Amino acid sequence: MMRFLMIHTAGAEGSVALGDAGAAQTIVATEMLPGRTSSERLVPAVRRLMRASGWKLSELTAVVVVHGPGSFTGVRVGVSAAKGLSEAGGVPLIAVSRLALLAGSVDDGGEKVHTVLDAGRGEFYYGEYVGRSCVREALMCAQDVMVAASGGLVVVCEAKVEESLVELRLRLVEEPLAGDALPFAVERVVSGEFDDAATLDANYLRRTDAEIFAKPAVPRSAR
Repeated sequence: MMRFLMIHTAGAEGSVALGDAGAAQTIVATEMLPGRTSSERLVPAVRRLMRASGWKLSELTAVVVVHGPGSFTGVRVGVSAAKGLSEAGGVPLIAVSRLALLAGSVDDGGEKVHTVLDAGRGEFYYGEYVGRSCVREALMCAQDVMVAASGGLVVVCEAKVEESLVELRLRLVEEPLAGDALPFAVERVVSGEFDDAATLDANYLRRTDAEIFAKPAVPRSAR
C-alpha cells in the first residue's frame, strides 16, 4: 500500500489530492484552491481530505509537493506546508517539478518533449524531458526557447505562452493538478529517492544576481 498527500500551489490555481497506489494508481480525493487563496485554504483543505478519507499523516508513504517553477508566493506556500506536514507526520518528502508534470501530461512514445511556462518579463521556464526523466530545466528568453525546442513537441498550459511561441509545434493542455504527481511519486518511492525537508528549496529557475548584473564583456577591438 502506498498512500500520498499531494500539493500543487505553483500555478494560477492550487489543488490538493490524496492518491492510493495500491493495486491501481487512484486519486482518492481532490480539492481545488482558487487563485490567491492557497495560503489560507491549503492546510484546512488537507485536513478535510484526510478526515473524510480516514487517513492519518503518519500512515502516508510520502508528502508530495510541486515545488515550482511558478508563482513565487504559491511555491513558497506549498513547499512550506509540505515540509511541515512531512515533519509532523514523520514521513518522507518528495518534490516534483511543474515542468515535469507538463511533460507527463502527454504520451509521446518515449520521445523527447519540451515544456514551457510563463516566467514573466518576457522570459520562460523551459524543460526538456524524455518520459519522466529530466534532461534539463532553465530560464530562457523566447529566442532561446525557439532554438532549444525547434522541431520537437512543445507542451504548454498557458494561452500567453502559446501566443508567444506560435512558430513551434505546440500542444496546449490543461494545467496539471496535484494528483498528476502520483506516477512521479510512485517512481520515486520505488527508486528510494526522497528529498530532505531541511534542505529542499523552491524550484524558481531564476538567474543568480551575478548573472543578472554581470557586465557584458568588452570586445578587444573596442578597448
